[in-house]
Amino acid sequence: MGAIYMDVQTGEHVTSNPLGSKVGTASVNNILGVYLSGDASIQAAAKSAGIKKISHVDSQKKSILGIFSTYKVMVYGE
Repeated sequence: MGAIYMDVQTGEHVTSNPLGSKVGTASVNNILGVYLSGDASIQAAAKSAGIKKISHVDSQKKSILGIFSTYKVMVYGE
């Protein structure tokens, strides 16, 4: 991965449920590998948008010089 800057989005999971109109997100922040904060679980992301049937899950990873990074989960469904 990028040593100076990284911004990558990937697919994580897929179900047989149809694509829904709702998108829920949840994230974790990391500072210097010392301070971590947040809840990037699929459950938290689905709950944030009221999703009961998940169609698929994506994630996004960002990092700047390894000093500050975030991990974000996006859940799609109905």
